[in-house]
Amino acid sequence: MLHKALITLILALLLMLLFFPIALVRAERIKDLAVAHGVRSNQLFGYGLSVGLKGTGDTTQSRFTLQSLSAMLGRMGVRIDPAGLQARNVAAVMVTADLPPFTRSGSRIDVVVSSIGNARSLQGGTLVFTPLRGADGKVYAVAQGPVSVGGFDVASQGATLSKNHTTVGRIPQGALVEQEVSVPLNDLTTLQLDIISPDFTTASRMTDGINKMLGADLATAVDPGTIQIGVPDDRKGKLVALMADIEALEVKPDAVARVVINERTGTVVIGSQVRIATVAIAHGNLHLQVSPRWAISQPNALGRGNTVTGREDDLIAKEDRNGLQVVELGATLGDVVKALNSIGASPRDLIEILQAIRAAGALPASLDIL
Repeated sequence: MLHKALITLILALLLMLLFFPIALVRAERIKDLAVAHGVRSNQLFGYGLSVGLKGTGDTTQSRFTLQSLSAMLGRMGVRIDPAGLQARNVAAVMVTADLPPFTRSGSRIDVVVSSIGNARSLQGGTLVFTPLRGADGKVYAVAQGPVSVGGFDVASQGATLSKNHTTVGRIPQGALVEQEVSVPLNDLTTLQLDIISPDFTTASRMTDGINKMLGADLATAVDPGTIQIGVPDDRKGKLVALMADIEALEVKPDAVARVVINERTGTVVIGSQVRIATVAIAHGNLHLQVSPRWAISQPNALGRGNTVTGREDDLIAKEDRNGLQVVELGATLGDVVKALNSIGASPRDLIEILQAIRAAGALPASLDIL
């Protein structure tokens, strides 16, 4: 009896999965759909020198590298004329990094080091102390350390061998944060969520879910991409816990039916919301093959003619004969793909077919061509 009851329960669960697959798959967390307004990374950049290269640094043609090296040595008490420098072990680099939100002073972040001269490789180089500034010109971090390239570039007597991109490298945890970007989170009386992909339906569903969780109408959708939430009195000063509860809520996002086409690569991406009206499709390809054939004409043994050559081209024309394929009203993505595959359409053929279907008014979807 217990065995039969277990089998019955399993069958019931399988039936639920068959009849309610969308509800189980489509729900997504608000954490993946929206971000808190003002909680973002800040981009940092700086100019520095990478030293210790094995003859793969900038040449004398990169004069700014020699000037920077002379200025750095000058700050250390070494006076030298840039025109007399011959340093192939140094490369001028641009250092970039992202300062994550709520990063405190003393924390470390990753940096990317990119050559801006004519250096052949940054392999084995060490970045010298480089201040990293924000858009306001203030220094927020300093970077220094060995550069990891993940490739190599060697040359000998005109022969070269390279792997990966050797003029860009990373320094994991290579920057030390000196100044914080403060976000007074607990002082806020109103929270704002910025929806990553603005949509009226998604914003409305998110608002309803937040109000249901809070037990009051404190969330308002200002526009398709913005939701404002009033902080309850019992949650003031506890915004971290409040945001954690909001981010954990699951809603079903919606989006415009969209077909994305890249004509350069022949890539076609069709969204799951795409539906088409009843339409009949026929597609035929015309193949032309030209094969040149050379013929030699010689005169008779006693003739006075000359041997000549002539060209004769064999032309073969073949047209695929595909019948009409009917796609019924309300066809889903799977129906569309099945119908187009049945008439032998290649990815590049799909581009022309989809454009023709839209021109016929049977494809109520956004057609984006990259």
